[in-house]
Amino acid sequence: MDAARIIREDHASEKRLYTWDDIRALPEGKRAELIAGQWFDMATPNTRHQEIVSILTHRLWSFIEEKGGDCKVFPAPFAVFLTENVHNWLEPDISVICDKDKIKEDGCHGAPDLVVEVTSPSTQKRDLGKKLFLYRTEGVKEYWIVNPDASMITNYAFSDEIEEIEGEQIRFEDELVSHLYPDFSIRLSDYL
Repeated sequence: MDAARIIREDHASEKRLYTWDDIRALPEGKRAELIAGQWFDMATPNTRHQEIVSILTHRLWSFIEEKGGDCKVFPAPFAVFLTENVHNWLEPDISVICDKDKIKEDGCHGAPDLVVEVTSPSTQKRDLGKKLFLYRTEGVKEYWIVNPDASMITNYAFSDEIEEIEGEQIRFEDELVSHLYPDFSIRLSDYL
């Protein structure tokens, strides 16, 4: 099936399960994610979204470099294959990966240590639902959902001991402290 036809199809249809091959067949510049074979088009992000991604990418990268760490920071577009399930293809806004063996030419194969999603009204339900479930069950250790409209960050720290998923709510003017990297903190309002 050609990429143009994929784009025209009704992606809400549950009858067709899309795969990595469908994503790879897209025309250059066109992006989508797959969750359980369901297709989700990715809109071009707005300026505030990109500003937040840039700030967090820079601050995380600088922190890791200052500490002499081996982790790598990748902003989108960067594919994350949580498992070898060909029906899941995610592109988090930021992925921090500390196991270099997971980093391949086509993206990350396995769970990043930290994932950041900057949500929008069109992605919020998916970021707080399907992606939250996938990231938690597939081994992501920390997940930040940044909501520019509410000026809030929800920080999820996942571990085997946690029975319920409860995110810590942090306002942009308050300090976000990473659970994975306790020396890392940021007050997002200082940069916006």
